[in-house]
Amino acid sequence: MQLKTWLLGLFLSLCSVTLMAGSGHDHGHSHSHAPVNQATATTNATEVVAALVKRNKLDESWASITTSSVEKKVFKGSPEWVAVFVNDAINDPAKQKLYVFLTLGGDYIAANHTGE
Repeated sequence: MQLKTWLLGLFLSLCSVTLMAGSGHDHGHSHSHAPVNQATATTNATEVVAALVKRNKLDESWASITTSSVEKKVFKGSPEWVAVFVNDAINDPAKQKLYVFLTLGGDYIAANHTGE
């Protein structure tokens, strides 16, 4: 519960980070947090989606969607966790997949519908 509260607070305080379909995200920073495992990355990504729904950045139907996959990927030389959520209730096929990017330490980086 403490981690959930901390992550939600962190997310809400990052006012400069917004959900923008089609936009990229910054890979040029690093965090000193110890790497988290896949289960923790999955939990953190799910909490990010819940926060985006709560802030009306995503449709409420996303609140009940579980991860389709969570894996480590490398973008411009920086490894990250990428969680993929698929919501068939969304009419626009280009918006049915949501990608949530986290640092290896489990911190939120960005979310978009392109995976880039």
